[in-house]
Amino acid sequence: MRVCSLSSVKNRIVLGQPLAFSVRDADRTLLLARGQVIADEAQLRALMGRGALVEVHELTEAMRQPQPTRSPAYLRDRLPEEWDRGMQDVRNALSAAPDRMADALDGATTLLLSLIDSSPEVALAQVVRQPGTGTGHYGVTHSLHAATACQAAARYLGWGPEDQRRAFQAALTMNLGMLDLQARLSSQVSPLTSMQRDAIHEHPIRSVEMLSAAGIDDHDWLEAVLQHHETPDGRGYPHGIGDIGELAEMLRYADVYTARLSSRANRPAMSAAQAGRELHQMAAQSPLAAALIKAFGIFPPGSLVRLASGEVGLVVRNGEKAHRPMVSVLTNANGEPRHTPVLRDSSRDDHAVVALLPANAAPIRLSDERIATLIAGA
Repeated sequence: MRVCSLSSVKNRIVLGQPLAFSVRDADRTLLLARGQVIADEAQLRALMGRGALVEVHELTEAMRQPQPTRSPAYLRDRLPEEWDRGMQDVRNALSAAPDRMADALDGATTLLLSLIDSSPEVALAQVVRQPGTGTGHYGVTHSLHAATACQAAARYLGWGPEDQRRAFQAALTMNLGMLDLQARLSSQVSPLTSMQRDAIHEHPIRSVEMLSAAGIDDHDWLEAVLQHHETPDGRGYPHGIGDIGELAEMLRYADVYTARLSSRANRPAMSAAQAGRELHQMAAQSPLAAALIKAFGIFPPGSLVRLASGEVGLVVRNGEKAHRPMVSVLTNANGEPRHTPVLRDSSRDDHAVVALLPANAAPIRLSDERIATLIAGA
């Protein structure tokens, strides 16, 4: 029975409402059956304080059910904080000892998939609005961004909750064998050393070894991690095979796409449109690559744009067409900040997107809380 902490899924709990999963004590003793309620914040804190657990398979079933509607105020007040906690959980999981790694990965995955379910657009914005080089641990942030991209593409393709979860976890762990090297390479301008080349070439094997040592025995997950740098022409690594699985292909595209969105010491970050064009050129016939590009759109949520009207705003969700998103405008036509943002449909010619702007061109300070509020309220 695989479990994760109750604290990792607290945003799926509505106080006073029936639980979608049972709650167990640290020794696996049943405390609350599915359908019972946690009455108030004090009871929730007490349960978390004693290390209460939930079963992962019940959470997977719960993910099939719609997430309770959250107000914009909830997203403003809690979602950015929960994302920060999720990032820390990922870092802890990826560095955990073998006997703790599987449970830690499950807990981090459950929390983050629940946050994504609360607001897929905020999740995409987290990937698009990446910090510059030197902020955080690149290996960890890239793993989370690639996992978020994989899950978005899987959801776009209509994969079920279990397959979406597997895609997320496989992407999260595909570079487990070279996380610290990834962080060093993000700020390295000199050519790769022979030792670094060897480590890169061997990291899929090393990642699988580490996952296996942690008790992960999901064949599809492990195979995808092993094959995520193989290519159909047989020129990939580590084994140079051409017959690769669908999930491995998805991981490779997510790895490439999200890496392009992040700045490195030797190159600036690309826009989603640029990254999408490069991915399309790389895999024009792949429905998996197409799904990844379409899941983000040309102007993904979190992008700062200028409209034909002269207004500047934040993309809050994709429109019916990739180049026609919904935009929360932050200024009037003269560039003066608005007290209250106004939602614009860029499918109208007078509100069409005419320019993608850098994040530092925002007319007001766009904190994570502010972005979550704009997206949630759209």
